[in-house]
Amino acid sequence: MIYDGFLIMTFEAGRSLWHAKIRRADLKPVIIDGVSFPELEVGFAWSDPHAAIEDAKTRIDYLNQRCANVDLMRETAHA
Repeated sequence: MIYDGFLIMTFEAGRSLWHAKIRRADLKPVIIDGVSFPELEVGFAWSDPHAAIEDAKTRIDYLNQRCANVDLMRETAHA
């Protein structure tokens, strides 16, 4: 599924241990503190794929908020 510019992929790693990976929908890497990641495995082992997806959405919201704050600080610094 695609959520707010990210592709969320769930997978089962062990019986009823669901995880999620996220990557940008445009396939560009996610940059965190100058480090490039093609995709990120997020969260914990959840009992069902829907819980893994909801956790991934929370992480995506945090990443998007963090990026917006960085862009705002960058614009303010150059004003």
